[in-house]
Amino acid sequence: MAIPHKKAEKALDALGNPVRRRIVHILSKGPRAVGEIAAELPVSRPAVSKHLRLLERARVVRHERHGTQNVFELDQAGFDAARHWLEGFWDDALSRFVLLAENTEERRP
Repeated sequence: MAIPHKKAEKALDALGNPVRRRIVHILSKGPRAVGEIAAELPVSRPAVSKHLRLLERARVVRHERHGTQNVFELDQAGFDAARHWLEGFWDDALSRFVLLAENTEERRP
């Protein structure tokens, strides 16, 4: 199995936490301010901010400052890195399966 590239590894690690996955789900509906995200979660606003910083370092989310608010949205870069690694993993697995199937077929009488 291929070792994840650093960018993919950061994104996959960030998405390993259920609160961060919930944040991603919330942001999949569109950009949100930190307070709006926190209102939908059973954790404190400071905890949400920490999760958002980690997701941002992994390039899963990004933010823009709108006046006094930080508005977050999904960042495709982290998802692309994770997807690329996963596709490579599946390509390798499928190639091995094809080789196995072909070798098994050749052995049949």
